[in-house]
Amino acid sequence: MNAGEAGARLVLGALWLFQHLPLGLQAALGQGLGALLYRLAGSRRRIALRNVELCLPELDTVARQRLVREHFGWLARSLLERGLLWYAPAERLKRLIHVEGDVGLAERSDKPVMWLVPHFLALDVAGVSALLFQQQHAVSMYQAQSNKVFDAAMRAGRLRFGNAAIFARSERALPLVRAIRRGSAFFNLPDMDFGLKDAAFVPFFGVPAATLLAPARMARSLGQVVQPVVAELLPGGAGYRVRFLPPLDNFPGDDDEAAALRMNQWIETEIRRNPAQYLWVHKRFKTRPAGEPSLYR
Repeated sequence: MNAGEAGARLVLGALWLFQHLPLGLQAALGQGLGALLYRLAGSRRRIALRNVELCLPELDTVARQRLVREHFGWLARSLLERGLLWYAPAERLKRLIHVEGDVGLAERSDKPVMWLVPHFLALDVAGVSALLFQQQHAVSMYQAQSNKVFDAAMRAGRLRFGNAAIFARSERALPLVRAIRRGSAFFNLPDMDFGLKDAAFVPFFGVPAATLLAPARMARSLGQVVQPVVAELLPGGAGYRVRFLPPLDNFPGDDDEAAALRMNQWIETEIRRNPAQYLWVHKRFKTRPAGEPSLYR
């Protein structure tokens, strides 16, 4: 075992121990860690501040700093509470996760369902709720980790309630498509910058952003019903809220870029509703149109 794998085992052991604490205490410790990370994680802090500057230009410097400082508190919580999601008993999670809306749509639908799930910090809570509160088989994609120990733990944690499969983004798409054709619900994460492959520059808060066209293309070709899902961490020990929203009407239509714009505009609305819990530390505008300079220099 190399040093990286040994370190991963120590971290996972700490998460397993940490999840036994009352959630209120976990939350308080997470907020404290977030304050420390805000000071120490300089590059991620600068990315978050730049993203907020680009997306919420109405905020002045002090307001942006306040928002990003709060964001780091929620971010640290989401990392520490991953142990709760990966190791706690199902009964405890069912008490902590408050589900709103039509969580059973995928079970009843005569068409396969795509859950459209943007990158809020409680993203993994949404995944757990899709397995705990409904019975339809689900599939998703994930970014495989270079550390094999941590990658195995992530897969095991996300699949431990069964009735699901996940595929690495580096794998061929055919097994995923076959599962959807058999009726599996698709847990789709549509709002990261993966470059221009299968993407187009579509406004996100008015800034051209490399936006995946795959959600529209898949929904059309596979006849999927598209249901937005948004998860959030609640203050203290109150748990989590997951909102299964009404399906999008007439989505995707016949214009992929128009569908991507509609998706981005919906995500913008959800961010304005809960700005501190969106994943601001990701370089959402990393890919630029030809000839345009980086927005993160």
